[in-house]
Amino acid sequence: MLSESKTITGYKLHAQDGDIGKVKEFYFDDHHWTIRYLVAETGNWLSGRQVLISPYALIGLNKKEQFISIDLTKKQIEESPSLSSSTPISQQFEEAYYKYFGWPMYYYGPHMWGSNSHIIRDREKWRTFTEEKKAWDHHLRSTSEVSGYYTQATDGEIGHIEDFVIEGENWAIRYLIIDTHNWWPGKKVLISPQWIKNISWRESKVYINLSRESIKQSPEYTEASLLTREYEAGLYKHYNHSGYWDKEAPGKEHSL
Repeated sequence: MLSESKTITGYKLHAQDGDIGKVKEFYFDDHHWTIRYLVAETGNWLSGRQVLISPYALIGLNKKEQFISIDLTKKQIEESPSLSSSTPISQQFEEAYYKYFGWPMYYYGPHMWGSNSHIIRDREKWRTFTEEKKAWDHHLRSTSEVSGYYTQATDGEIGHIEDFVIEGENWAIRYLIIDTHNWWPGKKVLISPQWIKNISWRESKVYINLSRESIKQSPEYTEASLLTREYEAGLYKHYNHSGYWDKEAPGKEHSL
């Protein structure tokens, strides 16, 4: 299931024993472009701290009724390692956080979810994960922070990031929604993180390894578009790339 991050923002969060608030924003890593934490807006409950929920605990997204089910109790969340709302997320905090919940660290292994390209929610299988050294450097970015970044093709600017398309099974960011209205009035296009050449965090700019003309001729994206596999296949075919669903097919990477 593919969803725009701004659509999910504001969804209610249902813990095992009651609501804990609403979705405020997301933190993702700039290596695999995968959501690592959902940030909850809890009102007066746990005020003054960032309430972070890992995708390991996100077990259901209901678009019709606009809520996300969380496989945690309010007490578990309240007693989890605390992080001030004004403090950056450190590696030390993450390791304490994951140890508290008993989840395998996502960067202990080369793939999107450590030793696997898919998130594993079976607690029995977590015991088979081994404690490895950190496999790759990660930096967490917020969707709010990166929204608005300008994007540049190989031969010039094309627009700015308006939103992100998130896949709700593995919580990977599959596409950036690029608003190109300053160049091509009214048109929005989708760009996969796979096609990003590099990012200048200082300049707030994303460099894309595609030409302006190829992007201009790509399938248009609108809010009414149905993000079907047929649409995605057409987009990847336009750029002569294989789909992420082929690269992440079971058996192509080590799995537990």
